[in-house]
Amino acid sequence: MAAAVVANGASGDSSKAAFAEIYSRLKEEMLEDPAFEFTDESLQWIDRMLDYNVLGGKCNRGISVIDSFKMLKGTDVLNKNETFLACTLGWCIEWLQAYFLVLDDIMDNSQTRRGQPCWFRVPQVGLIAVNDGIILRNHISRILQRHFKGKPYYVDLIDLFNEVEFKTASGQLLDLITTHEGEKDLTKYNLTVHRRIVQYKTAYYSFYLPVACALLLSGENLDNFGDVKNILVEMGTYFQVQDDYLDCYGDPEFIGKIGTDIEDYKCSWLVVQALERADENQKHILFENYGKPDPECVAKVKDLYKELNLEAVFHEYERESYNKLIADIEAHPNKAVQNVLKSFLHKIYKRQK
Repeated sequence: MAAAVVANGASGDSSKAAFAEIYSRLKEEMLEDPAFEFTDESLQWIDRMLDYNVLGGKCNRGISVIDSFKMLKGTDVLNKNETFLACTLGWCIEWLQAYFLVLDDIMDNSQTRRGQPCWFRVPQVGLIAVNDGIILRNHISRILQRHFKGKPYYVDLIDLFNEVEFKTASGQLLDLITTHEGEKDLTKYNLTVHRRIVQYKTAYYSFYLPVACALLLSGENLDNFGDVKNILVEMGTYFQVQDDYLDCYGDPEFIGKIGTDIEDYKCSWLVVQALERADENQKHILFENYGKPDPECVAKVKDLYKELNLEAVFHEYERESYNKLIADIEAHPNKAVQNVLKSFLHKIYKRQK
């Protein structure tokens, strides 16, 4: 799924500490869930599975719930109950992310995730990982039920998580059938397809979901924030375009990974831009070399990107996106909401990793 989103808010360190503390409590509750008679073996399995898959990321989506909630309330300090509820919703997003990634890695036949073998590649796990994904998803419902049932916004929370999960899974389907199914066919790739995949597969759960959780905690009705949803989805799209750009042009030492979008035949923003601008000869080079692991083929694609001046195309896109997002944010009547949206944007604008 998406690359890690950068956490917003100046109070990141205090939020991080509070956030980390709550995980153990939630895990303990899941291990003591009275709905199932756990054996010692199954308890050990779930304990290990949770630590392996829910932990290990930057937790930026989850921490964004706390920081956004603080900004909406106009305070740097939350009381104990508010902190717990915000952290719990943040962890529900991290559980959702873990669920997506466990299954995503199986579908992509990936080797590593967060610097360790994918869960399904761990000895004795294999395709039990599919069931673990289902358990992770069910934990979200159990956590929400335990801590939010009786709150006026409980049903809205359930609806929100269901809606975002459906959008993300549908985006994943579109990505899989466009990029992985049958013969490799670059004619399937265009800006509309790329945008739709990115919007549904990444933007909703990475950008909209944390802020929507904070709005519900603040007692707001999400129906009144359609413009905020649109801005965040647009921001998530811009973030993924940056990611596609950095995959090719970022410094591997700095971004912590070597980009493989060209070899992996990804429906990347760069290849879509190249297809729009290429003449017949250049298209032929793309069709012949894109999606092949041979370093010479990769070099030919990168040379073509240079020829088409895609670095400049990206910087122009980045400038236009930023200006439009700022204008849309400043048009919002609520200053606290503006602050939340600007903090997200300023953390990702012109990022280098």
